[in-house]
Amino acid sequence: MRILGIDPGSNATGYGMVVSQGGKLIHVAHGVLRPPRGAGVAQRLEYLHRTVGEVIAGHAPDVAAIEQVFVDRSPRSALVLGQARGSVLAALGAAGLVVHEFNPSQVKQAVTGSGRATKDQVKRMVSRLLGIERVRASDAADALAVAIRCAHGSRLEAVGVSPAARRRRATPRVRVRVLP
Repeated sequence: MRILGIDPGSNATGYGMVVSQGGKLIHVAHGVLRPPRGAGVAQRLEYLHRTVGEVIAGHAPDVAAIEQVFVDRSPRSALVLGQARGSVLAALGAAGLVVHEFNPSQVKQAVTGSGRATKDQVKRMVSRLLGIERVRASDAADALAVAIRCAHGSRLEAVGVSPAARRRRATPRVRVRVLP
């Protein structure tokens, strides 16, 4: 299964493509789409829609996964990010792709084992899991992490694991030993 992961952003949208084959993940491509800074909102959104379409045409994914928006800044930032995300979702929908959405903590949990991992920890684990040299751009690493999370979910669904069992598996078991 070819999975396209997207980390949407108004200034930088990361993408990452992996193949999940027989329980193994294979890196295909990754990169960052950067709309022109001086352009108006409509031109920036058109750029994202067009270039995501080009990525889809160039890599022919079977499914897409996108990170849900988490904004703890201003309402204006949330609006701009939502517009960029909407443009990306429209491109994915226009291509007829099924789109899975994951929140940032689900992605971090799947890749690092901790829903509170740092950007650097995500980068390191993505590189390790895919057997590639360290991914420099955080946006691209996050997009690859989203694709990896989607692949993990697909494997669990393929073997018939219930959603409740998936949640239990995603929750790490910690054993505490009290020393005298």
